Amino acid sequence: MSLKRMDNVLIVVDDLEAVKAFFIELGLRLEGETTVEGPLVGKLIGLNDVRATLAMLRTPDGQGIELDKFHAPEAIRYGPVNAPVNSYGLRRIMFAVENIDAVLARMREHGAELIGEMQYEDTYRLAYIRGPEGIIVALAEQSA
Repeated sequence: MSLKRMDNVLIVVDDLEAVKAFFIELGLRLEGETTVEGPLVGKLIGLNDVRATLAMLRTPDGQGIELDKFHAPEAIRYGPVNAPVNSYGLRRIMFAVENIDAVLARMREHGAELIGEMQYEDTYRLAYIRGPEGIIVALAEQSA
């Protein structure tokens, strides 16, 4: 048996609407939103009395980001919201973009904070931004 693909990445959030709007502005499309609850959900994820709202977003090439807002049990925050990139755990998501300056301007208008940017040799221009709830997104524009 071999790995076929990655279906999605889960991000647990508190302000589902703000994070959803952030990723939609970045260029993902909302595929659907639903609320899940009950013993089968709890058994799957190892929690009791689960109730959560899920929003599934897709990149233009079909990769998924699932945003979950837990209503019960309440989500638990580990560490500071603005943890640095070298903190343990999943720290950032990277997207390939066209016209990084335009993307940065749009995302700043949506509350994103620029962490830093650089030109990597003559192949990529990179930028790290911090969005709602401290989510770090890397942007990569391939040089012409």
